Amino acid sequence: MRLFRSFLADERGATAIEYGLIAAGISLAIIAAVNNLGVKLSSKFSAISSSLK
Repeated sequence: MRLFRSFLADERGATAIEYGLIAAGISLAIIAAVNNLGVKLSSKFSAISSSLK
């Protein structure tokens, strides 16, 4: 019974999952920002390329 209570009171796994979710959220934000920047840079380079022709 004591082992079962200590298992329920242990929050190390929950903390690891929370940190994993935070890292995943930050990763998604970085990917979205880099993707958006890439689209803007691509259109800018296309405009520069067409103006040089």
